[in-house]
Amino acid sequence: MTTQTNSQIAAPTQSLLKAYVDLTKPRIILLLLFTALGGMFLAAQGTPDVLVVLVVLTAGTLASAGANALNQWFDRDIDEAMSRTRKRPVVVGTIPKSHAIAFGILTNVVAFAMLGSMVNLLSAVLTLCATLFYVLVYTMALKRTSTQNIVIGGAAGAIPPAVGWVAVTGSLDLPAIYLFAIVFFWTPPHFWALSLLLKDDYASANVPMLPVVAGVDVTKKSILLYTFLMLALTTMFALTGAVGLIYLATSAALGVLFIYYAWRLMRRPGIEGAKPLYLYSLLYLAALFMVIIADSLYKVTWYSWI
Repeated sequence: MTTQTNSQIAAPTQSLLKAYVDLTKPRIILLLLFTALGGMFLAAQGTPDVLVVLVVLTAGTLASAGANALNQWFDRDIDEAMSRTRKRPVVVGTIPKSHAIAFGILTNVVAFAMLGSMVNLLSAVLTLCATLFYVLVYTMALKRTSTQNIVIGGAAGAIPPAVGWVAVTGSLDLPAIYLFAIVFFWTPPHFWALSLLLKDDYASANVPMLPVVAGVDVTKKSILLYTFLMLALTTMFALTGAVGLIYLATSAALGVLFIYYAWRLMRRPGIEGAKPLYLYSLLYLAALFMVIIADSLYKVTWYSWI
């Protein structure tokens, strides 16, 4: 009897826990945290303080989870209309709307308090700004109204590496601006590749993503343009002296391969090639920040060879 009762209690508890995990979009959070980690290693020019790393990653997880929860609360009508998202917990009612809002606000309050009291106020403010920008500007203002939604709204996802830098240095310096800009220019080709794959879904939900409004060909040209801009930016970063030859050589190779995938998408009919580009874009950002970490640990500059 007791065993059966415990099993009956455990099943809905596990289901609810899974729903809250789904509410946070954990795969997106992991990539954001890795960029923040790269920012910390770069700022420290080596291994950053372990406590700072733990606090930033924990607070970043909470803030991102809360932002994603608020996004799902506001976008529940869009999510219900799209086959990819119609089983999200707020849509199906596993998590009530009021609970999603409360969860989103509470996690961001805790994240702000953690960073403000244990790291520094600037990192807390930047993290809160990322959430507010994602929810108010991207989700509420742009997503339903503009083809540039992901271009402008992508600024929210570009803030974590700057937070990592600020957490170590206490100031918003030029390398942090470059880290922000790199992720900012990476976001459109990454997301437009995905939107090509989900074009019909977005159309059915009346979301004005670029492929829906401007068409597939315009989207492919835009992807290629932003890819070239991203390669130029990552190369310019090496001129600041914040990164060394390990970064320069590897980032150039990664960028050229990104252009290859974007060019191949351009040359092929329809959306053929969109999925390989989308998958490579994920690998690219993770690899780029892995190289930034390696470069910070084993920095080699051109003048060290003289």
